[in-house]
Amino acid sequence: MKALFTILTMLATTVYGFAQQGTLAGKVTDKTTGEAIIGAVVFIKGTSRGITTDHEGNYTLPLDAGTHNVSVTFLSYKPFEKTGVTVNAGQSAILNIQLEENTTQIQMVEIVGTRQTNTETAVLATMRQSEVVVSGMGGEQIAKSMDRDAAETVKRIPGVTILNDRYVVIRGMNQRYNTVTLNDALTPSTEPDQKAFSFDILPTSVIDRIMIYKNGSPELPGEFGGGVIKIYTKNASEHLTTLGVSGSYRAGTTFNNFLTDHKSSTDFLGFDDGKRAIPAGVPANLSDVRGQEQYANLGRVFPNAWAPRSVTALPDLRMSLGLNRLFDLGDMRVSTVSAISYSNTQTTTEGTRNSYGAFDAVAGASTPYLSFKDDVYTNNVRVGVVSNWSARLNNNNKIEFRNLFNQLGSNEVLEREGTDFTNGEQQQKNYSLRYESRTIYSGQLQGTHDFHDNRSTVTWTGGYNYTNRNEPDYRRLRTVYDGEKQAYKVQFQPESNPSLQDAGRFYSDLNEHALMASGQYEYRFNPADSTSENAPKIRTGFYVERKKRDYTSRYFSFGYTQSGIFNDAIAYQPLDQVFRPENISKDSGLVLVEDANPQNNYEASNTNVAGYISSSAPLSEKLSASGGLRVEYNNQALSSKGFDGSTINKDNPVLSLLPSANFTYALTPRAMLRAGGSISVNRPEFREIAPAPYFDFVNLLEVIGNPDLDIATIYNGDVRYEFYPNSSEVLSFGAFYKYFNKPIESVFENTPGGNTITFENAKNAYSYGVEAEVRKSLLDLSASRFVQNLTLVLNAALVQSQVELQAKRAAFQPGKRAMVGQSPYVVNTGVYYQDDDRKLQVNLLYNVIGKRIFAAGSNQRQAVYEMPRHQLDLSITKGIGEHFEIKAGVQDLLNQKTRLIQDSNEDQKITGVDESFREFRKGQYSTLGITYKF
Repeated sequence: MKALFTILTMLATTVYGFAQQGTLAGKVTDKTTGEAIIGAVVFIKGTSRGITTDHEGNYTLPLDAGTHNVSVTFLSYKPFEKTGVTVNAGQSAILNIQLEENTTQIQMVEIVGTRQTNTETAVLATMRQSEVVVSGMGGEQIAKSMDRDAAETVKRIPGVTILNDRYVVIRGMNQRYNTVTLNDALTPSTEPDQKAFSFDILPTSVIDRIMIYKNGSPELPGEFGGGVIKIYTKNASEHLTTLGVSGSYRAGTTFNNFLTDHKSSTDFLGFDDGKRAIPAGVPANLSDVRGQEQYANLGRVFPNAWAPRSVTALPDLRMSLGLNRLFDLGDMRVSTVSAISYSNTQTTTEGTRNSYGAFDAVAGASTPYLSFKDDVYTNNVRVGVVSNWSARLNNNNKIEFRNLFNQLGSNEVLEREGTDFTNGEQQQKNYSLRYESRTIYSGQLQGTHDFHDNRSTVTWTGGYNYTNRNEPDYRRLRTVYDGEKQAYKVQFQPESNPSLQDAGRFYSDLNEHALMASGQYEYRFNPADSTSENAPKIRTGFYVERKKRDYTSRYFSFGYTQSGIFNDAIAYQPLDQVFRPENISKDSGLVLVEDANPQNNYEASNTNVAGYISSSAPLSEKLSASGGLRVEYNNQALSSKGFDGSTINKDNPVLSLLPSANFTYALTPRAMLRAGGSISVNRPEFREIAPAPYFDFVNLLEVIGNPDLDIATIYNGDVRYEFYPNSSEVLSFGAFYKYFNKPIESVFENTPGGNTITFENAKNAYSYGVEAEVRKSLLDLSASRFVQNLTLVLNAALVQSQVELQAKRAAFQPGKRAMVGQSPYVVNTGVYYQDDDRKLQVNLLYNVIGKRIFAAGSNQRQAVYEMPRHQLDLSITKGIGEHFEIKAGVQDLLNQKTRLIQDSNEDQKITGVDESFREFRKGQYSTLGITYKF
């Protein structure tokens, strides 16, 4: 709490008494008719202070004593400006304003510049002018929070939550139902075991805006259920250089003992230098080795790196350098945004991991199987580079080249201690050492061309994505306590029966390449009104993508020799000595064994070809419509092996017809009612159909794919009311309904241990809900300057869903349940204080989600739910002079546990009788940083 006290003290000393105020008041009317103008925006130029006129056109704006420059704006009227308006302390200055309609016919306008797209006003304008239901957040609002990556940012958008700190869930639906584009190009899945884009790879410093489209249109990808998430990175709008450095303190981690793996020379850059790779002397297949002595010697070439090192956790470090440049090359205006960011962070997570047998209804408890206390030590490194270039050839032609590169490395050590009740209350100490690196590159070349008749626009994009996920030398082992010798003994299995949980090393590597191309032609029918948001238009376009992935993995274990007499004393040695070369021997020591499961590798490809045609037009003075047809041909192919070595070749070409229609009814110039319907699909991810197994030692769960998965079809309906009091405020209420045919769900497999997660098609499902968003300034609610500087942001969603299971699973589970990953409610709210005169921002943000299914049950395992967790974040930003900015904050002030609870009595409710599956706490997180702007 010391960090919180320091920040609150800083706030208290910064927000001092306010100067005595006066009042500016008056009425805004139409110059021609004299009628009052309702909702005109009266504001003071160069500040955030302003107000809207009431139902009689009147306004009252408290202001500091002094001279002010006043501006008034309203849709379809010419802007009004008045300089040098004097306001005296304790008095009211009267300024009545007459606005003139903007009816002048402009013959030719030449504008050279770049439209701002990252401001709150710009994002709200995009939402207002959109033909479909959309929510979003701009870089300006993102900068007010302490969010460091896209995952932390998007959870503040209505109906959005985050799973496992990286995956987006929209309207409570599993992350698999989202489609993500980066600068209008589809992003690859960054996870081998998830159909998901990992949002934590994008630092907020490079984000221009994030828009979430919640209903379909022909221009949007046809694969979505929750929504289509469009992320745009920045382009330059000013000449600027920024340099930022920050340090962070995490309660329970910083300056405490911290376990880490033996690092390579490049770990500080987010990737392994080859130190953890399979040694060069190990053949591609151990069965090729001839001779027992040579076979035994192979185990000696692996590094003896089984004991973690103990260090002191230093404060987290983050640095960033940004370069925005504008310059002319002849008649061509060129702008560029280049940025590099670096972070090195450490987290200690303390928690528990339990598992159970059958539930005893009489005793009201389950038979305990495992009860562990877990300490997980994670060191994350990220290097991010963005380089975006834009060349405006002339007023009608623009070329953009965008590049994003991210390198992330994660070094994780698990120290687990507890009891295994299945082996006579056996006391254990278990360890895992894991390193993972992720690489992603995304590049797009895009052109926009307007034709001179002001009727036509052509846009085209070519792109390339590359993803790599490398997991070298994932080591795990178990030790059990020997009461007679009063020492822990490393567990080994016989060489003929290697175990996933005992002394083993796992290696995997995933590479994915994707090429894409798209184009769109838009024709506007009314040249005199061609730039209007309601101008009738027609669009046609295409999208083509070819994606290829290869995944390889190998699992090695050390078992005790069966060809000689095993020297049992080896197992009692310290962890840094057990696997010494002299202990690896075919006669009396350990033997290297490879689990040569033919399922371990797969190759996959996906070809997607789409074409669409759409139109939008006003049907009456207030009603407009848009819609059309998108046709997608998709062929997903996979090549792998079955457990018995049989060949698996999956080739699944599918043609999908995806119509959509959207309607907008303008109730008033500032209020509208939207409605829309569409058909979309949800395809299996490569990993979901690949039989390659993956064992998660932390959760003690194995993940395996299902080659028989079918494509899901989704029918979507939306309706929403939107009210825009002014250019920076919004009030909206919406409702939606979705029907799923053959939805894909992650479930526990029917295995003896009940610890395998796989994927299945349910029979059908539906999801419906309501959501609301409020973004309101408190300018006109009080004479207090403090209150006038406040803005309230609130969004919330209530969602219900139900899945009807296939007969084979319904036989041992409730026939109907909620969808996996679906939350019944989501609440995000924030209070933003902004004092432009003092260059001060203070923000308090809150987030909570309802309980959701982590994994559905089987006949061997009850369903596991993730419980609600309240999160409160505080951030303060203070500008100092012209160049410096200090930012401080505390994330997760409440520091509540993340809790996974199993439904022990299978009543689809979580009550006191249900038991903990896994719980952990990451710790309160405090940050202090400084930015210098040149």
